[in-house]
Amino acid sequence: MDLRRLLDQTAGVLTLVSLTTTVVWGLVAADRLFMGPRGRLLAQAVHRTTGTCALGFLLAHIGIKVAEAHAPAVAALVPFASGGALIGLGAVAAYLMVLAAATGVLRGALAGRARAARKWRAVHACAYVSWCAALVHGLNAGRAPAGWVTACYAACLVGVLGALVVRQRKPRVAGRRSAGLEAPPAAARGGWVRPAHRTPARTGAHARRSLT
Repeated sequence: MDLRRLLDQTAGVLTLVSLTTTVVWGLVAADRLFMGPRGRLLAQAVHRTTGTCALGFLLAHIGIKVAEAHAPAVAALVPFASGGALIGLGAVAAYLMVLAAATGVLRGALAGRARAARKWRAVHACAYVSWCAALVHGLNAGRAPAGWVTACYAACLVGVLGALVVRQRKPRVAGRRSAGLEAPPAAARGGWVRPAHRTPARTGAHARRSLT
């Protein structure tokens, strides 16, 4: 089997697997309940590496499909221009993947500003839409998928759903703690908890000194 035929059969699957890994590690990197700072830094590094791999496999997938005349070049550039709805859906997934990667590069420049960070997260979330579109495109476009391809796609689906379930548990646990529904560690062990002291209000020269 030559390289062109190998890429024709595997580049699309490898693109989805890499994109899935990127999404999963992106969710893991955002977790603060189970991971410390070093673990999140490692997860972010894996997230960026797999994202780069996904873009490389995407270029190989598009290039080989156009070279083999399995899809017209205009279909890869203009979604739904020609080649059918499923090929157009793949083009949409490709553009959203590139957009998510571009926002990932700009993350460091926008992280320090709260309003910009919220907009960044909203745009970067297009990676989820890209993943869903790529999943539907891969399973239905072209020839019927082989058994190992279907198994890879099923594993991708399970991986993303599992990461989302773990990610959604974080607000609930944090909410229970903030509402006082979970006892603090010292109280749970029967230890002595130091009562809170109220700091006396500062007046006069003390108040002015604290503001300078």
